Amino acid sequence: MALLSAPFQWKGLALKNRVVMPPMCQYSVEAKDGKPNDWHFVHYVSRAVGGAGLIIMEMTDVEPDGRISDYDLGLWSDEQIPAFARIVSKVHEYGAKIGVQIAHAGRKAEDAEVPVAPSAIAFSEKYKTPRALTTEEVQAMVVKFREAARRAVEAGMDTIEIHGAHGYLIHQFHSPLTNKRDDQYGKDLALFGVEVIKAVKSVMPEDMPLIMRISAVEYVEGGYGLEYSTELCRRYKEAGVDIFHISSGGEGPIGSGGRPGIHPGYQVPMARAIKQALDVPVIAVGNLDNPLLAEATLGNGDADLVAVGRGMLRDPYWALHAIRTVSGEVVPPKQYERAF
Repeated sequence: MALLSAPFQWKGLALKNRVVMPPMCQYSVEAKDGKPNDWHFVHYVSRAVGGAGLIIMEMTDVEPDGRISDYDLGLWSDEQIPAFARIVSKVHEYGAKIGVQIAHAGRKAEDAEVPVAPSAIAFSEKYKTPRALTTEEVQAMVVKFREAARRAVEAGMDTIEIHGAHGYLIHQFHSPLTNKRDDQYGKDLALFGVEVIKAVKSVMPEDMPLIMRISAVEYVEGGYGLEYSTELCRRYKEAGVDIFHISSGGEGPIGSGGRPGIHPGYQVPMARAIKQALDVPVIAVGNLDNPLLAEATLGNGDADLVAVGRGMLRDPYWALHAIRTVSGEVVPPKQYERAF
């Protein structure tokens, strides 16, 4: 059996294969109300029809001013739950599991009148200068993450991913570049993330695994590297994270302190390093849309799951096609069997 098509289980999350659709913003909310609409329904359900084992819905924000743009998804209100539940139910009909990435953009909230962040440091000259959150506001933000997770559970999600990567709020707190606070959240840069994890876990079913996305390397001058992120993940694992989704970058304008690779699989060594250091399941991501490379990533023990982003934007049936490429066999929806 090809490893791409091999089942995977962690706690109560049982996947039919190792192919993950990672979160990718669609910027397509029509009424700026944070609710997924028909575009999102077709977008996600078609990837379930297309054979993905796990679909992680795009960055979904815990408050309106936490969105990158006003056209992003949100879970700050119970009124948003039914629109998510509609997608979850239909995805399940086609044999896929689904989760949602909950997040806050922090200083990268482009449409917020005044963005908030750990410290009043702008992302770049093109971005607004954020206001530093008070200690009480940070504590209130933890509750907002908890409530968003509660709503995700009520919507029927199979897992939840916390966004701690790509320069968004949790990343801003745990990066020495962007956290210059003098309260407890500045003295312990991982504290905010730890508190969010514990709060989210408190409303999740005991057998539901928690995923966290991390930028393993920062690509700006003075940015942290793999050794630092590995220790962050150690703290986050102790707090309750079950699976890490390993990405990189996003904390500042690329190029000031090195550049990310653009070659296929450029982030896979980071995933492998964290997997080995912490003995924890990891999702690898980053230019893995060649089926043979995705299979090799699993076969070499670099990761437990592979996430394919742009490849799935180009081809909703990437998983079916990739599994057929590496194994010669695939089980498509019965309506499509004659095409295979």
